[in-house]
Amino acid sequence: MSAFVPDVPHHISGATSPGVDTALTLTGERTIPGVDIENYWFRRHQVVYERLAPRCAGRDVLEAGCGEGYGADLIAAVARRVVAVDYDEAAVAHVRSRYPGVHVLQANLAELPLDDASVDVVVNFQVIEHLWDQGQFVRECFRVLRPSGLLMVSTPNRITFSPGRDTPINPFHTRELNADELTELLLAGGFSDVSISGLFHGPRLQDMDTRHGGSIIDAQIARAVADAPWPPGLAADVAAVTTADFDVAEAGDRDVDDSLDLIAIAVRP
Repeated sequence: MSAFVPDVPHHISGATSPGVDTALTLTGERTIPGVDIENYWFRRHQVVYERLAPRCAGRDVLEAGCGEGYGADLIAAVARRVVAVDYDEAAVAHVRSRYPGVHVLQANLAELPLDDASVDVVVNFQVIEHLWDQGQFVRECFRVLRPSGLLMVSTPNRITFSPGRDTPINPFHTRELNADELTELLLAGGFSDVSISGLFHGPRLQDMDTRHGGSIIDAQIARAVADAPWPPGLAADVAAVTTADFDVAEAGDRDVDDSLDLIAIAVRP
């Protein structure tokens, strides 16, 4: 869910957000808010919550794999009810203490602790690439959704996230997907009307790419791999990124194979 951090450097591993439960450290497995050097990845994930939250308005929502909980809390502002599930005990304790509007449960996503046809929307952002049995998870989402319910998934685009590789770069990922593979996975799980969008850098981030050797992503990863200090200009740019710096485009408007992240919305018949 976060940047590639092969061996977590000392200047990253202990970083926590002010006011955040110190049990949640920045390990590379999940992103957390309020950390300047993590801000690019946090905003890249947060923008999808912001764009898709209106689809949760007035509905019963499950977030499958809630991580730090900021996304479930954002959705709770518009949804009728939000249930969040995560496998990590520390994350569940953190969400329970920090986000009282979210009902959180600890469970394996391959066996969701919900009744059949009990929610209207399942949100699964930057999580499916971490799962060992993606097909079983999708079938569980189908089971807990009501007819016409929505499964909304975001995940790194394998083509651009781990280019030219058969295995993921991020050690926390088990299987990354391209747009066709994600669509096939959802259809095989019983879903229909699968629509795919892509997340891209907007103009301001494109300018940052140019300033930092062609890719602000690669510039950040290079510092993590080398355990090197961040140049002031890079640190300032990363800390300044907002959700407005990302564009989301449907497959018909841009080539989703060029996107950074894939966003899928699938309908349960």
